[in-house]
Order: sequence, then C-alpha cells, then structure tokens
Amino acid sequence: MTDSFGNNTTALALGNFDGLHEGHRQVLLDIAKQKENGLTPVLVRFSPHPAFVLHGKAPDRLVNDSVRKKILNTYGICEIVLNFTDICDLSAEEFVTKVLIGQLHAAFVACGFNYRFGKNAGASAQDLQLLADQNGLQCSVSPAVLYENEPISATRIRACLKKGCVEHANAMLGRPFSYDFEVVGGDQRGRLMGTPTINQYFPDGFIVPKYGVYASFVELDGVCLPAVTNIGMRPTFNGSSARSETWIMDFSGDLYGQNVSVSLLKHLRDEVKFDNMDALRDQILSDAKASRTAVDSFLKKVEKI
Repeated sequence: MTDSFGNNTTALALGNFDGLHEGHRQVLLDIAKQKENGLTPVLVRFSPHPAFVLHGKAPDRLVNDSVRKKILNTYGICEIVLNFTDICDLSAEEFVTKVLIGQLHAAFVACGFNYRFGKNAGASAQDLQLLADQNGLQCSVSPAVLYENEPISATRIRACLKKGCVEHANAMLGRPFSYDFEVVGGDQRGRLMGTPTINQYFPDGFIVPKYGVYASFVELDGVCLPAVTNIGMRPTFNGSSARSETWIMDFSGDLYGQNVSVSLLKHLRDEVKFDNMDALRDQILSDAKASRTAVDSFLKKVEKI
C-alpha cells in the first residue's frame, strides 16, 4: 500500500491507538482535515504490539479489527500496519527520515502529548516536533483529554471494564464498548426458557469485562435492538469457559456463523448460581426490563446529538 503513495502525500497519525478513545479523537481529526490539503490521512499502527516486543506481554485489546475499521471509516482514514520488529532499533532520527518520510511519504504527522518513539522509546512528542521541523514536515501534538480530572488512557478504560464500570469506560471511549465476534452454537438452555441467546467467545488477547449481567444492545442491519448480556462462566450450569451470552429481546432468527455487534451500557449485577431454571428465567426477565430502560435512555440521548 505504501508504494501507492507519492512523495509528501500522506498525513500520519502516530501512536498505539489502543481503543481509539476520546483522547485519540483530536489526533484523528487533525489528519482527517488534511484531506482538504490533498493529503491521504493514514493511521500508523504496529504489529506485534510494541509492549509485546519490549516487555514480553501486550495489553488486552479494546477493539477488534472490524470495529476498528468501522471507526476509522467514520473519519475517512485508512490504516497501515508495520512490523514493529523491523523498526524498534531505529533511532528517532532514522524513524522520521527512513520510515515516516522515506517509506510512508509523510508531509504531516500528528500524535498525542505522551507519544514515545525511537529505540527504547527514547524520544518524546516534543522530539518529534523538532525532527519534523528539521525535515520539512508539519507536526501537530494534541494535549491530554481529561476525564474526571485525569488524562484518558487505554489503561484506565481497561481498569474500568475489569471492575464492571462500563459507563465510565464508555465515557472515555466516546461510544459504548462493543465487540462483534462470530456467533457459535450453545447448549440452547436459553431457548428452553424462552430467552434464546447468541453465544460469542472472546479471543485470546481481547479484554474480558467483569463477569456479570449487562444492559446491552445488538446492532442488526443498522438497527439497535435492546438486549441483555451475560459475560462469564454460567455458574448455574457449571460452565467451564468464559463467554458472552446475549438475549436479543425483540428478535427471533438464526444468527449462527455471523459476526454480530454487541454493545455494553451498564453492569446490572454479578453472576449468581440459581437453584433452578425457573429462578434463573425470572431473574433474566427482570434484567431484561432494566436493560430495556437503559437502552431506551441511551438511544434518546443519541437522537438529541
């Protein structure tokens, strides 16, 4: 893809962009605006994750590839994924001249206030600004975006999801936390109770929110349908593996094999082991009522925006 760019024709967003959260919005807007100047806006991402190469462990992902693509499409931004092992030993100067200019044909670069680059992450956003000036690039460094008086970060978002504080995570993401994994077969106990669910497994390396029941909605053919989602081990049935089970209240049909988008709005309660299926069904119906209220409130807010 880089071969299709001419010299000095790209506007590059630099960073890990874990989650594409509100702290990243200004960086994305900065490069998107460069289309007016004839530049192609491109988000530059690395694989393997730099933390995996440098420290042996990557942080849990907050967005899967299809959700990431959907978000970037709203900005009109394409993405390039570079092999981090190929560039991790480059100096800051070499990264700018060989990669950003020589390989990616940058005319404009943008990053966040805490961006680090170069060997051992030894250079800062201020160093990027200096090197850009020296090499004839325009450079924009976005300041921190605060939530509850602290900079928004993927680390904070992960911590909120692990605690079940989905509303705080969503506020920092600027959208509901969502995933659209493939729907797989289950044991069909939900169908027996009149609450059939879609089953989805979280892939290795993807964040698994706190176990429990969530108010949620599912997007099918562009329509948001109220749902209730259980994430966890299904203790009533002695489950052996964590999964997402979602009952779409106003839908009946076969979604097996499809990638279905589930968005979480609120943690309603922890997982509980019930004495029997009747007790579980009664609780699910109560959870569904609470979820419908939460989804209706969310959709009304969206309509006002």
